[in-house]
Amino acid sequence: MAYDTMGKGPLNYQLCRYGTSKILFRGPKKKLAAPYIAVLGGTETFGKYLSHPYPELLQLELGTQVVNFGCQNAGVDAFLHDHGLLTLGNRAKATVLQVPGAHNMSNRFYSVHPRRNDRFLRGSNLLKELYGEVDLTEFSFTRHLLTALHDVSADRFVKIVEELRTAWVARMKLLIAKLECEIVLLWLADHPISEGAQGGINGSDPLFVDQDMMQAIAPFVAEVVEVAVSPQQQEDGRRGLVYADMEEPTTRDMLGSIAHRRTSRALHDAIDRLR
Repeated sequence: MAYDTMGKGPLNYQLCRYGTSKILFRGPKKKLAAPYIAVLGGTETFGKYLSHPYPELLQLELGTQVVNFGCQNAGVDAFLHDHGLLTLGNRAKATVLQVPGAHNMSNRFYSVHPRRNDRFLRGSNLLKELYGEVDLTEFSFTRHLLTALHDVSADRFVKIVEELRTAWVARMKLLIAKLECEIVLLWLADHPISEGAQGGINGSDPLFVDQDMMQAIAPFVAEVVEVAVSPQQQEDGRRGLVYADMEEPTTRDMLGSIAHRRTSRALHDAIDRLR
């Protein structure tokens, strides 16, 4: 398959909605016909800067309709609280669930936007007590907030990470329980599960998620697929990205086209085992 090259200009993602879901997904919109495979995930699943993200490649390999329900910057909450999307997921033959980070979700310390989970809405009294010297009105995004809190006090920040990890495990178990089909859990990152959560607040996605957290939810899914992309694969895969020149800085954290081809092949094998 030929891939577009970078520098040609921005992609038209043909955003669309499915059913009663309030989330805008990547198009073109499909007429959902059973049996289909549903794919839930964040920015990589959405396929930002990619002409052919892995859900599209997976459909070609399987010969079965695969629906991309990827949502940019999604955490667990974007899917868990969208009844329309859960309904569509439950109609699927199987659902692929990309592992999200633990930072983009509401918790005892702060609340996020129900769909744009990277948007910080408000801090709780618990957070104000822990970081009384921080003006929370200065923040609009979770990563910016968490970086600032860590810089003010790394010792106090440990409490926030503990809360995020505990909440993530509980929320993921709840989401899995609401999906009444076979679930393939996808770890798609620039590091293996065994090295998860290294780097702290400066780590890469899925942020704060470690091996213990993955082991806590693994018994509740049919398969766990791990795709860890090497630095060289990521660099080479950037040649498959499509973006306008002004977008170049924001492409540097994307995993690239090689990661998506590897993911498609790995998911194909996992879903074949479920047939």
